[in-house]
Amino acid sequence: MLRTVICDLARLRLSGSTSPAAVLVTQVREKGHLSRPRLRNPYWFIRKERTQTDDLVTGENRSFIKEVVHDTYGKPALIKGIQTYEQKQLIKTPVAPTDIEPWTPAVRRCGLIARKIGQYPLWLKNGERVRTTLLQVVDNHVVKYIPPGEYTPAQRPRVKHLDRYGCVLVGAESTNPALLTKEYCGIFRDSGVMPTKNLARFIVSPQAALAPGTPLNVGHFRVGEFVDVRGKTVDHGFQGVVKRHGFKGMPASHGVTKTHRRPGNIGGGGEKGRVWPGTKMPGHMGNRWRIIKGLRIWRINTKYNVMWVQGSAVPGSTNGLVYIYDTVLPLRKPKEAPPFPTLYETEDDAPEDIWYDQVHNFKDETITYKPE
Repeated sequence: MLRTVICDLARLRLSGSTSPAAVLVTQVREKGHLSRPRLRNPYWFIRKERTQTDDLVTGENRSFIKEVVHDTYGKPALIKGIQTYEQKQLIKTPVAPTDIEPWTPAVRRCGLIARKIGQYPLWLKNGERVRTTLLQVVDNHVVKYIPPGEYTPAQRPRVKHLDRYGCVLVGAESTNPALLTKEYCGIFRDSGVMPTKNLARFIVSPQAALAPGTPLNVGHFRVGEFVDVRGKTVDHGFQGVVKRHGFKGMPASHGVTKTHRRPGNIGGGGEKGRVWPGTKMPGHMGNRWRIIKGLRIWRINTKYNVMWVQGSAVPGSTNGLVYIYDTVLPLRKPKEAPPFPTLYETEDDAPEDIWYDQVHNFKDETITYKPE
């Protein structure tokens, strides 16, 4: 019986084929897995950290390796509040190129890599209190630019007309290359940039391309503009419905027996006797990539590369990495040209603190006395 069924199915799939080996197979692809958070990088990612084995390395060899690193990249230094290296041989571009095309609202600029370092309130001039989140741009440099024709990612991002855009690879937080693998350090070979701990890619227009070695600071954005911030939420593990979805739960007494924090009935019965997709139930909470859009920049500190953005709902934990982009909201896009493709001015030109017009600066005098 089973052999007869298999033979009948094989005859149905042999539709109009001249050769007996050609079989028409219809594949049905469905989601056969749960939406669990990704705990490991894909297999095609280059391994970053090497195995630390110091058994065969003597003290003299360690000191020699340090000398080579310091001669190549400079000595360790504290730059804008970030522990990094001097990088004297770094390709710097303090002067903007002359062949830059004018900025248009349809152009996609490069973003920044920052760390969420805390929250702090600000007060407007009318007395209103504003909750803000502090984001520190951590030692960003352009590593590589891939033109539109050569950019073929393994995982296609959700960008329309991807063939029209290029990709800028940005690195953050320089580190000792002796702690990294040879394959990972090869990414930075032709860029002139020291190997970094973190890498991020930004889809950009060809007009907003940046040369390798270009430093990116907080001056890439201006006070009063709106940005989108992307980060990974705090990982809370497996949680119940009270903490995960904010259920009220049942009373603690009055005849309630062992159902104080349970979800209760999920509404199954009859023809709908199944679990409906999207039902709020216990499960893994957090550790998802989320993006919050339309955050105003209230204040910028150029000395430590810190910006104050609107709200306290920026995803991620304290000292976690976030990515900052130009906002995609149509009503909050910049009407005036931002620094395009980035800010090439020197550090001496910009003031230390830049405040939005509506924010009260506590360094200014508020009470004045006039002589009688």
